[in-house]
Amino acid sequence: MASHRDLPVGLVNQLFQNTGSSSFTEFVGSYAPELLPRRGEVLATPIGDQVPHATTIVAATFAGGVVMAGDRRATSGNIISQRDVQKVFRADDYSCMGIAGTASTGIEFARLYRVELEHYEKLEGRTMSVQGKANRLATMIRGNLAMAMQGLVVVPLFAAYDPDKDEGRIFSYDVAGGPYERERYDAIGSGSIFARGSLKKLYRDGASADDMVMTLIQALYDAADDDSATGGPDVTRKIWPIVSVIDADGFRRLSEEEVSGYVQQMLDARLISPDGPIAPLR
Repeated sequence: MASHRDLPVGLVNQLFQNTGSSSFTEFVGSYAPELLPRRGEVLATPIGDQVPHATTIVAATFAGGVVMAGDRRATSGNIISQRDVQKVFRADDYSCMGIAGTASTGIEFARLYRVELEHYEKLEGRTMSVQGKANRLATMIRGNLAMAMQGLVVVPLFAAYDPDKDEGRIFSYDVAGGPYERERYDAIGSGSIFARGSLKKLYRDGASADDMVMTLIQALYDAADDDSATGGPDVTRKIWPIVSVIDADGFRRLSEEEVSGYVQQMLDARLISPDGPIAPLR
């Protein structure tokens, strides 16, 4: 195809009106590929830990929805490169994604994915199904496989409210795509093994959104307690985890004041029981 700069205005308008695909990335790839991130370029040397990496994301369903939360720390090797990075992003009115791995690539992914869903909705006149959203994100991840092999790994966690089932759903991925639907809860990132262990003990079926937010705050704190790359709540700098709730009313990110309230409640309890709530044996 000739360069878009060489095409007549009428033909350009026609291209925009009849893209031939509901995928924004596919359309841009055929119309102006230089505008897309270069997923296939070969780096002189693998980047590895030289760039900031994001960790830990947790998500869990509650009665009628899903909650996702993430810590704020980004690391470059053994150095804390940023203390207030954002890792949980709104995808559309009823879904969100969290990122672990190369921070800059993950943020780029989140922005492009949001445009992808908006493009589909405008073109098709309807919202993509939850399974369709999960599959579309998997396609984008597979497109980044060449860069992942060179150290620019991004592994997202996707959560959405499904109006057909009136429930929250969670999908995880590997570097080659996926998706893999997870029941009840999941965690990604370097602190995921500790967060998942915490969730295994604290998760309760049918819990309220309020209780599930507290459960995720506890899980992130447990992850930060054992994983140096995961940041706990920074009380002196007033840096709190990012927490988002999605239900029939749509996506809502909790304000800093709301999150600080949960954190303070958790910290007060940890002064008495440093290891957190104890799950009953029976």
